[in-house]
Amino acid sequence: MIVGVPTETAAAERRVAITPPVAEKLIDRGLDVCVASGAGLGSDWTDDDYRAVGCEVVDGRDAVFERADVICQVRGLAANEDEPMDPYREGQIVVGTLGPYDLADESYEELADRRVSAFALELMPRISRAQSMDVLSSMASIGGYKAVLVAAEQLPQLFPLEMTAAGTVRPADVFVIGAGVAGLKAIATAERLGASVKGYDIRLEVKQEVESLGADFVELDLETEGSGDDEGYAIEMGEEFYEQQRKELGRVVPESDVVITTAAIPGAPAPELVSTEMIEGMDAGSVVVDLSAPTGGNCEPTVAGETIEHDGVTVFGPTNLPSTVSHTASQLFANNLNNFLNLLVEDGEVDVDLDDEVIDSTLLTHDGEIRRPHEDDDDEETNDEAADEPTEDEADA
Repeated sequence: MIVGVPTETAAAERRVAITPPVAEKLIDRGLDVCVASGAGLGSDWTDDDYRAVGCEVVDGRDAVFERADVICQVRGLAANEDEPMDPYREGQIVVGTLGPYDLADESYEELADRRVSAFALELMPRISRAQSMDVLSSMASIGGYKAVLVAAEQLPQLFPLEMTAAGTVRPADVFVIGAGVAGLKAIATAERLGASVKGYDIRLEVKQEVESLGADFVELDLETEGSGDDEGYAIEMGEEFYEQQRKELGRVVPESDVVITTAAIPGAPAPELVSTEMIEGMDAGSVVVDLSAPTGGNCEPTVAGETIEHDGVTVFGPTNLPSTVSHTASQLFANNLNNFLNLLVEDGEVDVDLDDEVIDSTLLTHDGEIRRPHEDDDDEETNDEAADEPTEDEADA
């Protein structure tokens, strides 16, 4: 069986789905690995690195699709809306982050017609056994880390408290909205840089996690009963709740030098939590990093993929921060994917066991049929990509 790694085609995508160390593990298991020339260059892996572990390096990404039985991609299917679907062969297996919420019915039909078995890793169930395969959490952690660095670079003041002969410099005030994976990583990173950090989440049960990182937990005067599901994740609330939440946040946001937002709802626009009025209340030079920008953003002025200035405040709308840390992001992504392949491939053959919750939850199309395992979860909200959609920045567990 041949595992194929084509070059990524999404704009500014520098990650690669399989790194040479993971490719070596697959080869040790008796699989062949075919890699498109240059596929790993954006993540600092050369063609010679792949050849050194036993991979076949071929010219052109089409050659990978022609040869491979299993195609591994960081971003496939819906990565480029204006381009035709990749040339998947009949009966081929596709594994990666596939944008299941963005796929048009025609794309599902085309995949089914080609009898492609497509596994969307962003639909990984929230169970202990699946944690090692959870690409969204891996990418969201990187997104939260990088969001703080982006803010620290832009902010015209230091993050830490400085007591010098020239005077005392107060620490920057950082406010993180959402305490999922990305939010907690942002809190931890800002704390390590010496900022004065506050965190907020509608799920009061995460208060201890926020405080364990050294941050203060902001409790708003809101009725939060029913705001979490049985697994402890936030769910979508009504507009009346969000209106009251915005009112309460209006007391905290203007006091902050940096605001990082991470709330997303799979398959739906991100909830608007920070109004233009709140941002106008921040001091000039303040910074906002909106990790939910790809699905509309948590901040009213956010523009996906752009950095704008509003009333002296810089508002970042990043859509793929993990790609800016491509070497590490590729390592984590490849490890997650390898763990999934360990489940999917046994003795060199693909075993699509629909009784397995991991397989059943991630499988979009199979045997010429369209499956939509994500539709039952469309009303579930997560407080952190991400996304990663993968954009992994916003849809994060």
